[in-house]
Amino acid sequence: MTKRAVVVFSGGQDSTTCLIQALSLYDEVHCVTFDYGQRHRAEIDIARALASQLGAKAHKVLDVGLLNELAVSSLTRDNIAVPDYDASASGIPSTFVPGRNILFLTLAAIYAYQVGAQAVITGVCETDFSGYPDCRDEFVKALNHAIVLGIARDIQFVTPLMWLNKAETWALADHYHHLDTVRNQTLTCYNGIQGDGCGHCAACHLRANGLAHYQQDRVGVMASMKRKTGLQ
Repeated sequence: MTKRAVVVFSGGQDSTTCLIQALSLYDEVHCVTFDYGQRHRAEIDIARALASQLGAKAHKVLDVGLLNELAVSSLTRDNIAVPDYDASASGIPSTFVPGRNILFLTLAAIYAYQVGAQAVITGVCETDFSGYPDCRDEFVKALNHAIVLGIARDIQFVTPLMWLNKAETWALADHYHHLDTVRNQTLTCYNGIQGDGCGHCAACHLRANGLAHYQQDRVGVMASMKRKTGLQ
């Protein structure tokens, strides 16, 4: 049986690392990217370029503009500023797009059904999550259960980064010899700046701190990543 996977692909650090790994584990990998009128919509073109460059079987961009109408966030409204990183901040940040992962994972599962994929891969991470409730392991498992019941197909939601910190995510990219690809060609920044980003938003802070940690202790972080993932 052909092993197929669908990667929820934004063109950012996490989803690109997931795609790189998936290409080594599955016979056929499809990418699905969502256009919801996001502030950093340059990610869509970057996702297209990376999916082609890395060798995905197919790349589908879905228009889900309705999410923009319903979900008020600094990532969907130009009049709500993207906040700088603030270590003292608490609660759900303004960059949270309510319902985004519910919608994305549901649509990705429907696409997986269509192409005969056994897995939907997403780069959500509970260890480094930015206060987003839809990045929790409990949420992903609950939605996966509901989807399997609803479509009567055993499609598994796979979260390779769920228990990795950002330094270990960099180590995972390096394990597959794509650290420079992830660093220079992805777009993670909430302000839409490719590569190392604006350096001020929470996404850039997490990314930069993780890279610095990995660069300071490559051997230790790589060993930790391999223990958590089971890689040799």
